[in-house]
Amino acid sequence: MNKFKITCLVLSFTMLLNSCKSDNKVENEGVIQALLQERYVKLLEYPLDSLSFPRSMTPSTGFINKVPSKDWTSGFFPGNLWQLYQLTGNDAYKEKAASWTTYIEKEKYNNKTHDMGFKVFCSFGKGLEVEDNQKYKDIIVESAKTLSTRFNKIVGSIRSWDFNKDIWEFPVIIDNMLNLELLFEATKISGDSTYHKIAVQHANTTLKNHFRKDNSTFHVVVYDTLTGKVKDKVTHQGFNNESSWARGQGWAIYGYTMAYRYTKDNAYLTQAEATANFFINNINMPDDGIPYWDFNDPSIPNAPRDVSAAAVVASALLELYTITKNETYLNYSKKVINTLNSREYILNPEVSGPFILDHSTGNWPKNDEIDEPIVYGDYYYLEALLRMKSL
Repeated sequence: MNKFKITCLVLSFTMLLNSCKSDNKVENEGVIQALLQERYVKLLEYPLDSLSFPRSMTPSTGFINKVPSKDWTSGFFPGNLWQLYQLTGNDAYKEKAASWTTYIEKEKYNNKTHDMGFKVFCSFGKGLEVEDNQKYKDIIVESAKTLSTRFNKIVGSIRSWDFNKDIWEFPVIIDNMLNLELLFEATKISGDSTYHKIAVQHANTTLKNHFRKDNSTFHVVVYDTLTGKVKDKVTHQGFNNESSWARGQGWAIYGYTMAYRYTKDNAYLTQAEATANFFINNINMPDDGIPYWDFNDPSIPNAPRDVSAAAVVASALLELYTITKNETYLNYSKKVINTLNSREYILNPEVSGPFILDHSTGNWPKNDEIDEPIVYGDYYYLEALLRMKSL
């Protein structure tokens, strides 16, 4: 056989192989989208119950951890339904989202928690993205007014938890950065700058005291209410006080990216990028982009992963990419979405719970919600899909 015929055969085989790969890719994408659609319907079919917001579940037993509206995670499930409406255009998701959101309204007066943003803004705020609803706006402003009562002028921060008062005089957790969006938005709605100013003071205090030299963040900083000085820097959900709890890093990246959006303060942007670089380039980051629950868990590579941390960061970095045009952030988000869009992470259709993704880690030190579907993992995953779609 002459060289020309051999070359033609090789080219033909290569073209056929590439065609098969392309067909397989399309087929795989079709399978994944079908799996996702089956999961989405599970959320739609979950029965309305004002006392049973789905928080997490154990797939092996089918047990669903259901919580009332006062739980910090209650706003995520309505938020998931709002986002599914945005993704699919199916009015059934919108109607169900509105019904679930109504159950959270009473939380606007709950001054015993800092998680007003997670509860109210992830539900009513997502609803506002869909429709211009004056009642939703009023609830957001009232909730911001309630949250503001937890602000301490001497410390310059909003108090986080009320428990452990015997050891934590005034605790502030990095998660609290996410609740600032409620305050920023309340000022936009009402014109009252009080909420914006409180959010800025809280962000500045956190910026000053929460970050290590490597730009990772502590989980909890405890303050003296008489002097405003730092008393201690500890963890509540990380491996130890000096470790880098993955989701905590995500809260920091997301929080300061969001704060930059509202303020255009370059210090916030600088910190968001610095912590993002710490996260993405961490020596213990797995190749697929889904971090271990804590970057310093000595049992790595056998430590649990945390899909929720990956989803939070993927969503945050898509926004950070729109600001900086840094392809590194876009590439990480794409990697995470591609990884999560797989049978390894999407729940099996036979699992009946109202969740999409498996393998999140809630509170490892308490052995609570380990390697399970958790509602906020789904929330930030859906948000990342929407943000990717809008690029």
